[in-house]
Amino acid sequence: MNAPSCPAPSDITLLYHDDALLVLNKPAGLLSVPGRGVDKQDCVSARVQAQFPDALVAHRLDMATSAFMLMARGTDAQRAINHSFADGKVEKRYLALVAGLLEADEPWRTIDLPIAVDWPRRPLRMINADGKASQTRWRCIAQDAQGQSSRVELEPLTGRSHQLRVHMRAIGHPILGDALYANAQVQAMAPRLLLHACALSLLHPYTGTRMRWECPAQF
Repeated sequence: MNAPSCPAPSDITLLYHDDALLVLNKPAGLLSVPGRGVDKQDCVSARVQAQFPDALVAHRLDMATSAFMLMARGTDAQRAINHSFADGKVEKRYLALVAGLLEADEPWRTIDLPIAVDWPRRPLRMINADGKASQTRWRCIAQDAQGQSSRVELEPLTGRSHQLRVHMRAIGHPILGDALYANAQVQAMAPRLLLHACALSLLHPYTGTRMRWECPAQF
């Protein structure tokens, strides 16, 4: 099924591909899909479709995040992947560096705070009682006392826009380099948003086999 010899689209790491899906590692700073304006047409979907014309977007990711990204090969595979996301059968694990020192090696904890669009400041999101239910599991795996930062694993149980960034700020530990949700000091601690999807698992849309990929963070 997999064809490792196939070249990757420009500047995108192709981790897996077959007749149903493509698994990509999106670099930070690249849009998932075209935005508004001629200067926002370069994106993952455009680059991938130049090589795989039948590739369709299955989900979107923040421009600033380096992350796994799935694309479906055709409408049947896209529909199956979309159902997997809706049913919570796609599992994603992220790594992030956050401001402040957290206790390492503690059990997984859950942030359960609803998220809503901050309409006056779109596209920002905010914690709001009238927002959509949003849950994130997290744990600290290491801390840097000198840099006053912590390395955390994050597992989104829901899929809200900016969820991990909003939730980490809400508990007082914004992600380093976050130009949207961190203060100037925390933004200056990194040249980019230090958030990376490091593991992805899903059921293959045609065979139903559980598949898993890992991709280490470059920070």
